[in-house]
Amino acid sequence: MAILKGQRYYKLKLSIDNNNYQEIKMITNLHNHIQAVHNQSIDIVEYTAKALEQAKAINKEYNYFTTISEELALSQAQNLKKTPTGRLAGVFLSVKDAICVQGVESTAGSKILKGYKPLFNATVIQRCINEGAIILGKTSQDEFGFGGFAVNTEIVPKNPFNKDRVTGGSSGGSAGITQKADFAHLALGESTGGSIVNPALFCGVYGLCPTYGRVSRYGLLDYGSSLDKIGPMAKTIEDIASLLNIIAGHDDKEATSATQKTEDYTKYLNRPVRKMKIGIIKDLFGDVFGDGVDENITKAIYKKIEQLESEEVICEEVSMPITNKYGIPAYYIIATAEASTNLAKYCGIRYGAADDLKSNYNEYFTKFREANFSKEAKRRIMLGTFTRMAGYRDAYYTKAMKVRTKIIEEYQHLFKKYDALISPVMPMLAPKFSELEKLTPAQHYMADIMTAPPNLAGLPHINVPIGMHNDQALGLMLTTNHFEEGKLIQIGSAIR
Repeated sequence: MAILKGQRYYKLKLSIDNNNYQEIKMITNLHNHIQAVHNQSIDIVEYTAKALEQAKAINKEYNYFTTISEELALSQAQNLKKTPTGRLAGVFLSVKDAICVQGVESTAGSKILKGYKPLFNATVIQRCINEGAIILGKTSQDEFGFGGFAVNTEIVPKNPFNKDRVTGGSSGGSAGITQKADFAHLALGESTGGSIVNPALFCGVYGLCPTYGRVSRYGLLDYGSSLDKIGPMAKTIEDIASLLNIIAGHDDKEATSATQKTEDYTKYLNRPVRKMKIGIIKDLFGDVFGDGVDENITKAIYKKIEQLESEEVICEEVSMPITNKYGIPAYYIIATAEASTNLAKYCGIRYGAADDLKSNYNEYFTKFREANFSKEAKRRIMLGTFTRMAGYRDAYYTKAMKVRTKIIEEYQHLFKKYDALISPVMPMLAPKFSELEKLTPAQHYMADIMTAPPNLAGLPHINVPIGMHNDQALGLMLTTNHFEEGKLIQIGSAIR
């Protein structure tokens, strides 16, 4: 869709301002909003202008966006007003900064891509636009997804319940605006080792990471090519199912895109769960992170387990010794190795930021990357380069890939008996920014102990919000076998 330029755009903005759209009452329910757009009982252009103003106000206080795509959103709204169709008609979509949106700055949270405006849409973006979604903007994230707290970036998002706390990462901006938005809204996040469910937990929203290959990665600024997955974030599980319906499915443009047939995931909503079997990963409720899992998390999860048991769900404790011992080291060896390869293309010549080439290429390349990659990005590039070096590859990378296979086998053994597995998402509640300063890089990495294994195995998993403890959100993680996102939605919708 064309972006409004020059006088056309400013005339439109002026006319909207004169209509006093500040008094418009927004519709938050997705279904009602879409119906109102289809019926033309609301002026979607005025609604869009109002949503943009709200997004700007929220952003000023919470830092959720790297870019608010005002001109694009208004242009899409005008086109939709003429032809009000689509399963997402008029729904406002926030997009993690690593997912390409044509003509909108997309930096993956890194200075090295400053000014990069893709010439194409990622497949997930195009599919949403085709269904009438309106792109609200790009959301803040850890640089290239390198972090679990959304602090490895220049634009640090703040927790929607307490601005002194983190949103979680790396899809922190997507999770934060999903919680704060007071209009019909969905978000796209991306997960390599937990970057959808982690911030969804801390921000009290649903976040579903699909099976690897279920959703096309075409147009994603990659971190780890064998790990990256794009997934939906929303306030309700109904909205998760609706967005997954649109973004899931094979894509000829993407080599790892699965050919497995998609389903209507909304049909799994509120299905009976009686006689389903769930394994409780007991290892992840123990001393896995310093002083162990926060007791408020454990108590809240076991309350929901009791609720499921009251509905005749069979819940039994299970153990995953290989996964829980070797998941983190295997993940960080594989992820950093792939990251060091993927980030080699950012040299200050082809994409994003650039400088005058005043010296030979090697000197320029070194100087430019030194200045434009963060400390954490450099750490992961160096770790990954080391594990791929001759003489070390077999000792580290190849061995980690063998461990990955063992982890997948351990999951598959359990899925012969259980429909899903249940565990915490993170060992702690949303920490304060000041508390993070006490953690070493290794402790930051260990925080992924619950989320790295299902990502290594390419398994679908979801954060289900289960309440609050003071100003901190509580949640639990459900994991199912490959391509069983429907079961996640079925069980997740039973947990209320």
